[in-house]
Amino acid sequence: MHLHDLWFLLIAVLWTGYFFLEGFDFGIGVLTKALARDRAERRVLINTIGPVWDGNEVWLITAAGATFAAFPDWYATLFSAFYLPLLTVLGCLIVRGVAFEYRHKRTGERWQRNWEHAIFWCSMLPAFLWGAVFADIVRGVPIGRDKNFAGNVLDLLTPYALLGGAFTLVLFTFHGAVFATLKTVGDIRYRARSYATVLGMTSAVLAVTFLGWTQIESGNGRSLVALITAGAALIAALAVNHYRREGWTFVFSGVTVAAAFAMIFLALFPDVMPSSLDPAWSLTAANAASSPYTLKIITWVAVPMTPVIIGYQAWTYWVFRKRIGTQHIPAAH
Repeated sequence: MHLHDLWFLLIAVLWTGYFFLEGFDFGIGVLTKALARDRAERRVLINTIGPVWDGNEVWLITAAGATFAAFPDWYATLFSAFYLPLLTVLGCLIVRGVAFEYRHKRTGERWQRNWEHAIFWCSMLPAFLWGAVFADIVRGVPIGRDKNFAGNVLDLLTPYALLGGAFTLVLFTFHGAVFATLKTVGDIRYRARSYATVLGMTSAVLAVTFLGWTQIESGNGRSLVALITAGAALIAALAVNHYRREGWTFVFSGVTVAAAFAMIFLALFPDVMPSSLDPAWSLTAANAASSPYTLKIITWVAVPMTPVIIGYQAWTYWVFRKRIGTQHIPAAH
């Protein structure tokens, strides 16, 4: 395996890990309005991700940094083509982080309500935009002979991209509802299980439509295996959710998210950004990569550091593994 192929695989793993973790993170943010009935329940949902949400975003920083180091042409074209959606995502992540920290600083009704609105919208928008962006990437965008984006933002607003955004929004919200059943006690836990059933079935419909469309247009044998895995995991998640096996439900919902994005990357390879103008102008893992020397250096850095990061984050989840409920929320909050 060439180093540029290895780094494509590593970047795919980083993005998949990010969506596995940040997926339920976004889902919880959406559910603060859809699932929670009062301020105490919203606080419960926020507290389920309070110790981990910022660690989840490390995967995004690492994925973007790895893309910049290993595939500078991919990074440059990606961030110029999707400047507005990615800037919106960045702004949402900043505001959402501030909202988590500032919401409880004052007890005023208006103060807390405004920050709760920020958490909801700044969770929903990135959950939608990430799906739309990756849908456009796998299908292709206008890229010229010089490897530069040759279109405008309207070229990105296709029915396929909007379907991809709807799919990830519903899938992440389903993943978040499953996480809520795993981390809460009381009435909110049982309502989260009912929400998970509805959201899971909606995700199944969107998965058949979006992933099936992707497989027909861009797929191959490897992506078909990932598609089947995603479908089987989603069915399994719905089944074990019915029998209240919350740990296994979360495992299978996570596998669904991971397999769905694995399918996108498998359908994309060996391209990293196909050109809709001329396939010969597409960016590939070979022609968009850094020099072999650069790839060797960053490989030596990544090999020892990756297990440390994964180990630290796993330890964080273990420390904050217990369930919480409204009885754990002080009356002042």
